[in-house]
Amino acid sequence: MNGVFPDLRTTDGMTWQDISNNMPPALPGEFSFASSGTCVTTQGGRNAWIATGGSDIARVLATRDGGNTWNAYNTPLVSSPSAGAFTVDFRDPWHGIVGGGDLDPSNPNSADTATSSDGGQTWTLTNPPPVTGAIFGLSYLGQTGSGAGNNLGRTVVITANDGGAAWTPDEGNTWFTLSGVSGFWAVAFASPKAGWLVGTDGRILKISF
Repeated sequence: MNGVFPDLRTTDGMTWQDISNNMPPALPGEFSFASSGTCVTTQGGRNAWIATGGSDIARVLATRDGGNTWNAYNTPLVSSPSAGAFTVDFRDPWHGIVGGGDLDPSNPNSADTATSSDGGQTWTLTNPPPVTGAIFGLSYLGQTGSGAGNNLGRTVVITANDGGAAWTPDEGNTWFTLSGVSGFWAVAFASPKAGWLVGTDGRILKISF
C-alpha cells in the first residue's frame, strides 16, 4: 500500500504492533498472494519469511530478529502481475523451499520451486514439479526423530490451484505425483503421519507418510 508492506507482529497473541516501517520498500506492483496463508512462514522464535510476486522479480523477505529488521532477496521464479512466489516453508533456520507460478491460463507450465540453504539469501531452481498452473501451497513433513530410516526431513508436499499435487523426498530433485489429488489449495503437516490438504467444495484430505 503506497509502496509499503502493511505488516503486523504479535509476541503474545493478544496485541499487535504495526512493523510496516521495518519492511524493505516494495517494488512497483509487488504484493503477496493470499495463497491460503502460506505466503508467510516462521521458524523458531525469531525467523520469518514472506514470499512476493506481482512485479518483475519474485522475492523473499526475511527477518532473523523477530521482525525488527528485514532483507529482500531475489528468487528465480517467474514473476508478473499474475505470477510470482506464492508459498514458502523452512525446515530449519537455513534450509527452505519456495513455490509459485502464473495464474494466467495461457502459461500453464509455469509452476516452479526453488530451494535455499542460506536462510533465503540465495535460491536455486529445483527440477520442474509435475503440476500445472501456480503452486498455491507447500509444506515440509517435519522430522520423525533420530534413528535409522529418518529420511523424511527433506520431504515436501506441493499442491497447485487446479493442476494436481505432488511430493518430493529430496527437496525437488525427484518428484512423484499424488494420483487423483486435485483442486486443493493448501497443505500443512503436524507430523509426517498427520498432514491435511484443504480445497474446493469444503474438502479436507488427510495424508500420511
